Amino acid sequence: MKLLFVHDTKFKEDNNGIYYTGGSYNEEVWNRYLSISSDFSVIARKEHSVYDSVIAEKKFNYFDKEKINFIEVPNLNTSIKGFLDFKERKKLNQIISTEVSKSNFIIARLPSSNGNIAIKYAKKFNKPYLVEVVGCSWDTLWNYNTKGKILAPFGYLKQKGAIKNSKYAIYVTNKFLQNRYPTKGKSVNCSNVLLTNISENVLESRLKKIHNINGKSKLTIGTIAAINVRYKGQETVIKALSELKKQGKINFEYQLVGGGSVDYLSSIAEKYDVVDQVKFLGSIPHNEVFKWLDTIDIYIQPSKTEGLPRSLVEAMSRGLLSIGTNVGGIPELIDHKYIIGSNKNNNMEIYEILKGIGKKELIQQAKRNHTQSKEYSKELIESRRQAFFKRFIDEN
Repeated sequence: MKLLFVHDTKFKEDNNGIYYTGGSYNEEVWNRYLSISSDFSVIARKEHSVYDSVIAEKKFNYFDKEKINFIEVPNLNTSIKGFLDFKERKKLNQIISTEVSKSNFIIARLPSSNGNIAIKYAKKFNKPYLVEVVGCSWDTLWNYNTKGKILAPFGYLKQKGAIKNSKYAIYVTNKFLQNRYPTKGKSVNCSNVLLTNISENVLESRLKKIHNINGKSKLTIGTIAAINVRYKGQETVIKALSELKKQGKINFEYQLVGGGSVDYLSSIAEKYDVVDQVKFLGSIPHNEVFKWLDTIDIYIQPSKTEGLPRSLVEAMSRGLLSIGTNVGGIPELIDHKYIIGSNKNNNMEIYEILKGIGKKELIQQAKRNHTQSKEYSKELIESRRQAFFKRFIDEN
């Protein structure tokens, strides 16, 4: 049985020809699909850059080409020139068409251009397909740039139609994506977040750390997100630090984990006179994320668009007071007192929240968030997902 997975994610390659993936794609995720079929292929894009092997091993997640067949397709999403390159677009369609025709089952992760194309050919060749709904086309495109605002309605309608007419859909949220992109088929909610170590020891360590805080202690705020994608919203946190500094509160430090150029956010930090309070840590492998989370005091997800952010749930599992915008599945996760608007001027909301945080709030939210994160235990979610996968295969 041949299983095909399709998305727009970008693979990476080092100077030894070893492949890697970033973000949420790791061995644990790929094993999810290998449990369905050992004859498993992935259609995705690949970065043109070749990384030094030492750097790649530290920053990214290893991809085993011996277990999984990687099928590269042209990357047409980065420019108008790429969008209008009809020769490359034809090549893209030919590759996806061929692979879909050879496969028995297709899983398309949406939103993604490649996923939409795969669904088109799955229908043409009468192949059973399942959609994984991990985000919102409208929010992603609308908050990207001017071109994105033009494309947002088209992306929204395409995603809405693809999901509505799918017989099988997995949503990463409990309500948000289901309401915006309903399906007439069968569905289940299964977050992509899989927590395996939600121990009481973690909470005890967090509470001990909080009890050691005094009036002179530095409070470290953290965000995990690409730093060169403006809709991730980190600039509003930097501006909030500036407001706090004006009030004499300089005991906050903002640490940013994520890849991409630091130029824009560095210029914001310089403009608002908080350069010494903003630290860019770059990408870190997922197995190092929890260690870093244990070193900070507050987590913030200031994004203008999200599905259900993995890093936010992971932060909650470490007993961190968490702040987030009112987008996607974020309001399903955290205390309403720490929900902020998603507009570009929400820095004052962030300022007001940070100004009012003390030991009492940190302790309350540590207990609350640690408990809430248990809903995302690996055993609970994976059993639900695997049951749905089995139904998808058995009924086709």
